[in-house]
Amino acid sequence: MGKMEKMPPASADEAIAALDGWEREDEKWIRRSYRFKTFPDAVSFVNRVAAIAEEMVHHPFISIDYKKVTLRLTSWHAGGLTELDMVSARRYNEAYTTES
Repeated sequence: MGKMEKMPPASADEAIAALDGWEREDEKWIRRSYRFKTFPDAVSFVNRVAAIAEEMVHHPFISIDYKKVTLRLTSWHAGGLTELDMVSARRYNEAYTTES
């Protein structure tokens, strides 16, 4: 997707509001937690996230807490949130809703 510019705060807020389940952690990060019926389901989702992240060359911070997976996104090169974070978040939501 190439290098992207940091989103202005108002644009980032609007984009985050359109992302089901995602919230702003602070000025540079967004996060979402996903819940699963079993630990293997959670790990399977993380594997789908990993494949998407590799394809996009944009990797989230991932925390697995038994049946809950939390993803956090930012764009280091831009010093905050970019459209790439928003696209990634949408793709992860799609992976959750279509496979879980």
